Amino acid sequence: MNRVNAVSDVLLTANVHTGTGDGVVASPAAPQRRSGPGLSSHLKQRIARDFQERFQREWGGKFVTQGIAPGTNAVRLDGNDYLSVTGHPSIVQAQVNGLRCSQDYIVQSGVFLAEGSPTGRFEDALSGFIGHAGGVLCQSGYTANLGLLQVIADRETTVYVDSLAHMSLWEGVRAAGATAQAFRHNDPEHLARMMKRHGPGLVIVDSVYSTTGAVCPLREIVEIVEANESMILVDESHSLGTHGPGGRGLCAELDLTHRVHFITASLAKAFAGRAGFFTLPDELRNYLMCHSFPNIFSSALLPHEVAGLSATLDVIKQSDRAREQLRHNTRRIRSSLSELGYPIHQGTEQIISLEAGPEVDTLALRDSLEGHGVFGAVFCAPATSRNRSMVRLTLNASLTEAEMSHVEQVAAEIAPKIKPWDWPIARRQRGREADQSST
Repeated sequence: MNRVNAVSDVLLTANVHTGTGDGVVASPAAPQRRSGPGLSSHLKQRIARDFQERFQREWGGKFVTQGIAPGTNAVRLDGNDYLSVTGHPSIVQAQVNGLRCSQDYIVQSGVFLAEGSPTGRFEDALSGFIGHAGGVLCQSGYTANLGLLQVIADRETTVYVDSLAHMSLWEGVRAAGATAQAFRHNDPEHLARMMKRHGPGLVIVDSVYSTTGAVCPLREIVEIVEANESMILVDESHSLGTHGPGGRGLCAELDLTHRVHFITASLAKAFAGRAGFFTLPDELRNYLMCHSFPNIFSSALLPHEVAGLSATLDVIKQSDRAREQLRHNTRRIRSSLSELGYPIHQGTEQIISLEAGPEVDTLALRDSLEGHGVFGAVFCAPATSRNRSMVRLTLNASLTEAEMSHVEQVAAEIAPKIKPWDWPIARRQRGREADQSST
């Protein structure tokens, strides 16, 4: 009996049991949707206490990140595909081939993958590209930071974290049970004073900060780390692919790769994939595979995802023109917004923070932009401090002249209404400038 006939016999048998008798399997009745047994009174109280008023009064009963749906002519500045690699023919073809040719793949944790697997080959290729001996591919940048920090820190480790470091880094410190010491954002002198007080440990920074586009003063930070006989972790999520020779990142741009202990990155930015990565020395690998919970208890990426990332790495290496175009677009939009009075002095890179302050003002800014076809991403607590919410604009290499002109025109048109020069961040900056001029 061939497979087609076998399936037909199964269908006919099913018809007998269901009583349809017409050669077509009867669809089972759709299950009735029910709300379930309900939440506990304690959980309801927490929602009411911690969230409900904020949701209703400040957000207007609609989740804060949800504005209007972008139209076909919208300018989208709410993604992280900085080099515009999505849909690249070689990447798509690699993904298709991965789907077609990986029929014997077993979905399993990465700790079971044999040496020389496609995942292992990509790990070797990406760590070599970055300039480190080895690395581990993870499900996301979040799990990469969580899984690595869970291993390299413990209760006896003092961890110094830049106050604007990504939440996944803070959560990694918490998972490790380590003591977190926050130092002022991009302030090497404050870090040095804290390390003198609390002793050696692990320092954590982002190379480019995800909410402001500020660049870490990495050379000064590394020198302080070395002077205190400590280790450093640099999250290159927003610089891998966009900075450095061939896109190798900020550490490579500053010739610091060999002085940095661990480099991590989300591959959902310039690599436009669904993955994360961190580097590690060979002496740590086996220990990590026995103690890093995200790597033990989560399934590895699927073959077509790994194939796509491998092809993306080749594209990234050859994207010097896109990197230069991204820098050009960044300089232009930042210059235009600054001239219009938008306080974006905190950063310099392709991430632009429009920090309106209170959430009500940020939603008004979002609505003004979206009403004119410009879409950014709303960031608020817990992604920012409670009263320092923002609309984040992320630029990319494929923005056209018409799109950039439209963004500039919209920014000019809405400025008298939203008054960016009166935002709290603008007032604070004027106060600092006044203090400096009087001393």
